[in-house]
Amino acid sequence: MKIGFDEEKYLEEQSKYILERVEKFEKLYLEFGGKLLHDTHAARVLPGYNENTKIKLLQQLKDDLEVIICVYSGHIENNKMIGDSNINYEMAVFRLIDDLRAYKLHVNSVVITRYEEKPLTDIFIRKLKRRNIKTFKHKATQGYPTNVDMVVSEDGYGKNPYIPTSKRIVVVTAPGPGSGKLGTCLSQLYHEFAQNKKAGYSKFETFPVWNMPLKHPLNVAYEAATADLKDINMIDSFHMDAYNQIAVNYNRDIESFPLLKKMLEKITGQDSIYKSPTDMGVNRVAFGITDDEIVKEASKQEVIRRYLIAKSDYVKGNCEIDVVERLQLIMESLGIKEEDRKVILPAREKAQKMKKEMKNDEIASAIAIELSDGMILTGKTTKFMDASAAVILNALKYYADISDDMLLLAPLVLEPIQKLKNKISISQVIALNVEEVLIALSICAATNTMAEKALSKIDMLKNCKAHSTTIMNSTDEQMFCRLGIEITTDAVFSNNNLYYV
Repeated sequence: MKIGFDEEKYLEEQSKYILERVEKFEKLYLEFGGKLLHDTHAARVLPGYNENTKIKLLQQLKDDLEVIICVYSGHIENNKMIGDSNINYEMAVFRLIDDLRAYKLHVNSVVITRYEEKPLTDIFIRKLKRRNIKTFKHKATQGYPTNVDMVVSEDGYGKNPYIPTSKRIVVVTAPGPGSGKLGTCLSQLYHEFAQNKKAGYSKFETFPVWNMPLKHPLNVAYEAATADLKDINMIDSFHMDAYNQIAVNYNRDIESFPLLKKMLEKITGQDSIYKSPTDMGVNRVAFGITDDEIVKEASKQEVIRRYLIAKSDYVKGNCEIDVVERLQLIMESLGIKEEDRKVILPAREKAQKMKKEMKNDEIASAIAIELSDGMILTGKTTKFMDASAAVILNALKYYADISDDMLLLAPLVLEPIQKLKNKISISQVIALNVEEVLIALSICAATNTMAEKALSKIDMLKNCKAHSTTIMNSTDEQMFCRLGIEITTDAVFSNNNLYYV
């Protein structure tokens, strides 16, 4: 993989800048937008950026830092799922706590925002408390956000319980958007100033990148990532008026800035030090970019990926057509098309070839994978394994320099597994999936040196790109994710079944 981002340079610049901001206050509440861990979007558009770079940043500041996690009660009650992770908000909070603890970062508490007394929310709170995790309930603030006098009063933020903190930096984060991070920060500021403590607020958002061009593919990729939220990148007019300097922000931050500034001034009793929403940010990600062309190309590829995912989500009923149409416009603005993703045409050509050999109306399913050296391999569904498993096996054989015609998994091994699957599974497909084939390969590796050699190359699949001509089943999709393979699909179901896969 070509590298366009220097993580060490970025971490040095970013930690230094946050500490400079902290010096302006006794305590800084730092609202962390986006994913704190597993930020795969940033890793895709900034080759060289590790998906856990943010957590490395916090580790550098850990002696002065603690974390508050926010979650909106409605997301718990509605069992809302988190983007591409395929887990709900409840499980995402649990995972976030585990991950932060694994990195030796102190989790202060969990705040249930816009709390309402509902069964699933109360069960969630009970689970947290019984694991000795401090939990606070913040009800919806009366008058928020327009009635500033009501919001910043004893009947507004004053009704929220104060969350005691002891560190100079309090990171306020969440498992996903709409979780109430800003409201929690402002509520804490209200209580801090009520106690004559001079606390401050700043925002950490990786995207859009404020000091890069508005239409740079890196910023356009952010619009693609938030197409369902209808976020639009804009020139920060407040920053231009104050400094005569172009800065990029997004519509919601710019639109809410006057009210936010007014609330901060009401809380602190003095003029805000911030003259623009860009001023509030502390992100320095642009300073880590070492090769702009590599970042541009990676960002364009991310836009294509988002477009393909949206098309498949639409036919699955997971999004509306306006999301697809918006992404199509974004693609056109960058002058790119879906076939610019190198694995798409080989996959479709393989499927077309298979279709010609079929004697019925079955849907041809094929997958192409691009390996780290640029080699593209394909796989197709056979009576023994599905296309996903076939392409993974082909890739492992390639990396292990094993001849393509050598059988690593003999029918003698596969047939008993298929018979068992046929007996105990609700699936009507007895061809083995990725997980089943890898398990079979690991068993064979105990006695077959070639199988062992192939299995030893599994880590080399990370960061490979793949495309399927049909929508994958959830099991294979999750396995590709766990292997670190970036998978897209055509918006075509592999069969007409609604329940059986």
